[in-house]
Amino acid sequence: MRCLAVVVCIAATSAQAGEAQEPVPPPAESTRSESTAVPAVPTPEQQRFLSGLRTTTRGVAQLKDGLGRVSRAQATRDSVARRRAGRFLAGLCGSARGFLARGRPQMNPTAYEDSTRLLARRLTIRIDSLIAYTPTCERDAVALPDATAPELTKRMKAYDTAFRDFRAAIGLPVREDTSKTGNRR
Repeated sequence: MRCLAVVVCIAATSAQAGEAQEPVPPPAESTRSESTAVPAVPTPEQQRFLSGLRTTTRGVAQLKDGLGRVSRAQATRDSVARRRAGRFLAGLCGSARGFLARGRPQMNPTAYEDSTRLLARRLTIRIDSLIAYTPTCERDAVALPDATAPELTKRMKAYDTAFRDFRAAIGLPVREDTSKTGNRR
């Protein structure tokens, strides 16, 4: 009985608060329509594409971590640290391949239209390039991390460019440089 009374009081209070609110005035005519436009709600196919992209970016983050370790080890000129970084990069290439390969099938560029479809296609091509290179990276990074890292870096830069262009096309904020990582201490 008390619960019912509490529910009725809450409903009455929220109804009164709703009546007291004033309607939102329409935007002024001097504002441009582009500045007040709300991004369109993604379709289910676009949601699936973005879900696959989220999975692949986990693999890309692992590749960036491995590249960062190799570049820091190269700066120290310590052969043990370089060998360890190469082994770590090889392991991360294998792990990243799993994330990339799991997310990529969900990314169908036909979910988008016109120029966004073209940018989505370029992004998927860059992801396919990373997937194709990860077995080579996994095999060669242990013995030759100094030779493997530049090739992987070249592919990562192409991916970053395509990723940045795609995010801008769908209306998401674009970071200055997606390859920068925070300091680890």
